[in-house]
Amino acid sequence: MDFELVLNPQDAAGAQAEALAAATPGSPSYRRFLTPEQWESRFSPTRHQVAQVTAWLHTQGLRVRSISADRLAIEVSGSGAGVEHAFDTNLDYRSIDGQRLRQAETNLSVPSTLGGIVAGALGVNDTPSTPRNTVGAPRGQRPAPTVSGARRVRPPPAATSPAPCGSFYGQAFDSTTPPYGHGFGQPLPYVACGYTPPQIRQTYGVQGLVNFGDNGTGQTVAVVDAYASPTLLSDAQRYAQINDPTHPLASSQFSELLAHSFNAKRSCDAGGWFGEASLDVEAVHAVAPGAHIVYAGAKNCLRSLYDTLRTLVDRHVADVVSASWGDNGGDVLDDAGTRSAVDDILMMAAGTGVSVVFASGDNGDEFSAVGVTSPDYPASSPWATGVGGTTLEIGFGIGEYGWSTATSDLCTELLFGLSGCSSATVNTWLPPLFAGGSGGGTSYRYPQPSYQAGVVPSGLATRNAAVTGTTPMRVVPDVSMDADPGTGMLEGLTQSFPDGVHYGQFRIGGTSLSTPLFAGVVALADQYAGGPLGFLNPALYTLAKEHSPVLLDVVPGPSQAQSRVDDANSVDTSGGLLFTTRIVDYQGTETYCSDTGICADHAVSISTARGYDDMTGIGAPRVGFVPALAKL
Repeated sequence: MDFELVLNPQDAAGAQAEALAAATPGSPSYRRFLTPEQWESRFSPTRHQVAQVTAWLHTQGLRVRSISADRLAIEVSGSGAGVEHAFDTNLDYRSIDGQRLRQAETNLSVPSTLGGIVAGALGVNDTPSTPRNTVGAPRGQRPAPTVSGARRVRPPPAATSPAPCGSFYGQAFDSTTPPYGHGFGQPLPYVACGYTPPQIRQTYGVQGLVNFGDNGTGQTVAVVDAYASPTLLSDAQRYAQINDPTHPLASSQFSELLAHSFNAKRSCDAGGWFGEASLDVEAVHAVAPGAHIVYAGAKNCLRSLYDTLRTLVDRHVADVVSASWGDNGGDVLDDAGTRSAVDDILMMAAGTGVSVVFASGDNGDEFSAVGVTSPDYPASSPWATGVGGTTLEIGFGIGEYGWSTATSDLCTELLFGLSGCSSATVNTWLPPLFAGGSGGGTSYRYPQPSYQAGVVPSGLATRNAAVTGTTPMRVVPDVSMDADPGTGMLEGLTQSFPDGVHYGQFRIGGTSLSTPLFAGVVALADQYAGGPLGFLNPALYTLAKEHSPVLLDVVPGPSQAQSRVDDANSVDTSGGLLFTTRIVDYQGTETYCSDTGICADHAVSISTARGYDDMTGIGAPRVGFVPALAKL
């Protein structure tokens, strides 16, 4: 076993106060950041404390492999039996969210002499993080093959955005499939084929800035994902050449910080992370085409993602870090040691001037994924900026609504055998099923941070009062941008097609899209401000308190749906076509089915509303957002 023992910072209260003061408009220390060396000197555990812990580990027969630069994490290896003995627990494997994961049956314990030094352990409990991208495939579409355990990872299976679809929303309408009814207008508009960088920049009000040179030049954005696609740069360059030729991605604008080796390729679906990385890089460049992008590839989707995040912060590799992944329902399911370790990394980022934005998730309130309503983690950390998702309608006008989607499949012979689809129901629409949406909700772990007070409605902040008491709690997300795969961005990626491996383009969404888009916006704001903005949340909520017009308040809209056509084999029409109706801003029921086949229904619990809401946060950026944020 390899894991990390996580240590407490010195003067934790002082560290929190320092980080928050540097991020709060009006504070004398606002945007006056410490260097990583200054932070570590003041708040990291002492070398004597580290020596105490390492000496104890040696007495337990555990090997100390390394100590992080901030002295907050000690990398340890040893046998499972040795871990059980040292920490007075038992280890076992449990099925969680469809995966077989190692878990400690009781909380880990250490000698009382170390109790004030050791915060917990990271990696004893398996907490796999998942990417937040989705093409929103219909239920009948063939599943992607799993990644082999071979040393060479094959590029992901191909995806396409078949016609009919529109180059903008509402360009094309469906007049061929049976009317959907249920109060939705007819004919329904087809989904977008995939928005391009110029469309994204124009919609979010940054095209003028980019035209006049505020394009991210001089700024560095780090993208944190697992593994590394060998065609990442060439794919992103080809994508820009095709879809944004006036803003090429130069090789000098891109660098990589990669793990020495990669493992857990099968369990983490290594090839699936290739598409995540390409989406992140292409989305950052779409908004901030002058910025330098550092791709940081972790060796797996487990604790190594957090190790990589720690390295970026310890070394201050970038002023903006984009993380399009998270732990499903992690606010409830992640152990205290994991959350303590990551919170301390994020707090150091805040104190040293690094903006860290995390995807809020693609399963709405997470009930359909894990059986409980809970925000994802790390987005729920009070030191993270959680980025949610919207449905963005770029057309003759601009519409933006909360991303919560249900899909209804048209019963055809291809779907016979699917529940409700048979010869008796052919050519009729099956009942809608929740298919994904912006992650959000109220934390069970974190009290309401000061910046959310007066903005987040008390009904949301105390939603979990039956469990947490009447203390207001942290609510996610903080801000949102486009994430609906029906209105997503075009992505370019080298994929595995039936005729070989080559480049292709397809529409994609998820908070894996909204997060790097927002990271690009932050890079523009850093350039405009002439320096890093650091931890964003206090400033974002200041804009919300001011009811600033640079934020679009995302509110419920009229009943809307989209029509979508997919290749049944996800590549071409040879396998037939699948037809779905996608309901926008869905507020019906969702279903969770356990590994044993027991299912339960639950009403979707997050929604849009005037002011702050738990689907889109304070809203979405509009014209003037970058200068307003920079000038606070």
